[in-house]
Amino acid sequence: MTGSTWLTRLYSACDEVLWAVRLNLLWIVFTLAGGVVLGLGPATVAAYTLARRHAENETIHSWREFLDVYRREFVRGSLLVLPPAALGTVLAGNYLYFSALGPAGEAPRAATLVALLVLVVITAHLLPLYVRYDLRLPAYLVKASLFALVRPASTIVLLFVFVAVVYAGATLPILALAVGAGAWIQLNTWLCLRFFAENEARLHPKGN
Repeated sequence: MTGSTWLTRLYSACDEVLWAVRLNLLWIVFTLAGGVVLGLGPATVAAYTLARRHAENETIHSWREFLDVYRREFVRGSLLVLPPAALGTVLAGNYLYFSALGPAGEAPRAATLVALLVLVVITAHLLPLYVRYDLRLPAYLVKASLFALVRPASTIVLLFVFVAVVYAGATLPILALAVGAGAWIQLNTWLCLRFFAENEARLHPKGN
């Protein structure tokens, strides 16, 4: 492999890291701008929208376009994101509570962990679906759940990437603050767009 090829790949990798940092900053700023609870939904949808456009090699004017999506999705984005976020918060709290009980809490702790993982894989499909397809709001949850169920290989990949990002953030908290959410959103979107394309090709092969 030539030196120019390595330089090109290094430049591309650095560009992706910088993009993830910028996306992470946008998500944090706009989530805080909405007082966290009101900002989380539209900020998350805006981040996934820009992540989809970046994955499709579109030119993006980050702050202005993020704000446009944030305003447009303020209500609908909250309806999409806040329910799984609230459920995840409750499950995480229960997991910590059962963990503190020691052996007496082992069974409910395991059940809570399974529920958390199920929520993660459904949500990991839900948000990329939302920014990729135009459906009625309740249909996204159904589609995300079905996709996670019928495509176990894709689900395992997404879960592995999520655990890797969480582990890296837990090991290096400064990394989580600087790039954690942005890295997960971009990786999640990039992977799901390819999974969706593969699924469409399988369902509608060319020539049929």
